[in-house]
Amino acid sequence: MLRYLLTRIAGLVPLLIGVTFVSFLVINLAPGSPVELMTDLNPKAGPEVQQRLEKEYGLDKPLPVQYWIWVSKLARGDFGRSFQQDRRPVLDKIKEALPVTLALNVMSLAIVLCVAIPIGVYSATHQYSLGDRATTVFVFVGFAMPSFWFALLCILFFSVHLGWLPISGLRSFDHNALSDVGRVLDIAKHLILPVCISGFTSLAAMSRYMRSSMLEVIRQDYINTARAKGLDERTVTFRHALRNALLPIITLLGLSIPGLIGGSVIMESIFAIPGMGRLFFQSILARDYPLIMGVLVMSSMLTLIGNLAADLMYAVADPRLRKR
Repeated sequence: MLRYLLTRIAGLVPLLIGVTFVSFLVINLAPGSPVELMTDLNPKAGPEVQQRLEKEYGLDKPLPVQYWIWVSKLARGDFGRSFQQDRRPVLDKIKEALPVTLALNVMSLAIVLCVAIPIGVYSATHQYSLGDRATTVFVFVGFAMPSFWFALLCILFFSVHLGWLPISGLRSFDHNALSDVGRVLDIAKHLILPVCISGFTSLAAMSRYMRSSMLEVIRQDYINTARAKGLDERTVTFRHALRNALLPIITLLGLSIPGLIGGSVIMESIFAIPGMGRLFFQSILARDYPLIMGVLVMSSMLTLIGNLAADLMYAVADPRLRKR
């Protein structure tokens, strides 16, 4: 098991370097530049000002040199400074936004797993029953609805008409005046809509994968053998079938890590949540290369860690992998 873990970790470093190189190249070859955004609307900013800004930001050097300088700083833990007016360190901005996005997506993913796995197991063990058909309709309604449209409907109903939940942000205006328990409840109220909406729209795919995987497993010969030995259906389902049926779900969990930031752009923009998705979107609009690369590096690291975690969960679920 230790050898398997070390082998997987050793392969992450060159993969991360390759991802950063391709990302850096694509971003810098895209049309537009931060200097153009700063000077186009300023009639007093002539070519001399543009050249001075390019030199200040290091954009006057060839791309390989720019990449080497950036990688050298990254190896020392320096993500650079933002090109925006505040000139804050990129790492500070990421530290502020990353916990928000992780909390939002971890809670959403927990809701999805707690609901999707039981729905998938029930649908597989009660195939073509009324409950199976009802859950199929329920999850596909969530799958068919665009997340932004569903989010706007929920805001209109729960926040505007009923006034039960806040419309946007993470804190109320009087947040600091509340007690400790009141602050926790205030943040929880702000998270209910984005977490539930994000989880509901992701529920269909996970539950369908779980149903399909469970149907395939319960038809295997060893499941029929377990039933022939006199084991009750609950033991057969949850002790023998469920463990093997979870393997595709583990794969989906590993693949869902890259969507944490990309999928958060919509939710965080609609609800004005200061997370990584919104930060990434704003950095792209501003052509803030250091901030874009910082977010991409963090996303790549989360993706690689997610794939590593999926491999480890595979090894836990399938003992044959531990011997490799």
